[in-house]
Amino acid sequence: MSTGVSTFVIRWINFLTMFVAVGVIGFGVWISAHRDGCRKSLTLPILGLGALIFLISVIGFFGALKNNSILLWMYLIMLCLILLGIILFTVLAFIITNNGTGHNVVGLRFKEYRLQDYNTWFLKELNNTHNWKHLQTCLVKADDCSNLSKRFKTLKQYELAKLTPIEAGCCRPPSVCGYPVVNASYYDLTFHPISSNKDCKLYKNRKPIKCYNCDSCKAGVAEYMKKEWRVVAIFNVVLFVVLTMIYFVGCCARRNAASSHDKS
Repeated sequence: MSTGVSTFVIRWINFLTMFVAVGVIGFGVWISAHRDGCRKSLTLPILGLGALIFLISVIGFFGALKNNSILLWMYLIMLCLILLGIILFTVLAFIITNNGTGHNVVGLRFKEYRLQDYNTWFLKELNNTHNWKHLQTCLVKADDCSNLSKRFKTLKQYELAKLTPIEAGCCRPPSVCGYPVVNASYYDLTFHPISSNKDCKLYKNRKPIKCYNCDSCKAGVAEYMKKEWRVVAIFNVVLFVVLTMIYFVGCCARRNAASSHDKS
């Protein structure tokens, strides 16, 4: 690749990513001003990511603009570290999300999930009292369980519903308990549970309690996190391919900049 083409490509790619970084930082600032404590936890990672993208883009842009091999070396080293980080995170994400699957229940169109089926990392994070209290607060605020009675007016509609993993685990007792269903948000707890599963005694019809302390709820959250991590991992694979191409173009630009400097 010629000097002009490689530096032109690197210059404009990084010029565009500077605007992307500003947008990411702006999104982080918006979240920090949001009152929802669940979203606030994402503030620092998003701001850090935006700042890192901006810094690398500035170095790459000026390195290509000034044809400066030192700046381009810095740019390539930082880009290489990011590529290594993406590889590491993606491999770990696929390993962590490899376990865990739903179990079919006769008469239901959705699956139920068991905490012990998931990777030990999920078990450690979800069984941590501090972590779970925070997640529990977020689940209660989301009000998904209360919305079930609004979405499914009749018992028949509820029985035919395809609940999400979190709705299936946090808003209702496990099917093995055998509690008769009154409606989408109420079970007859006067019935003696037919299972020794501890979740049967933890479930309450009250809105702030439901099954938020149940292992089935933690399993539902684990399944949700598993799917989210898989999406991120697949995105990282695409990002890795794109950044690898940019990295090789940057290598050409740095080599051409060094050649130009030697000739001068």
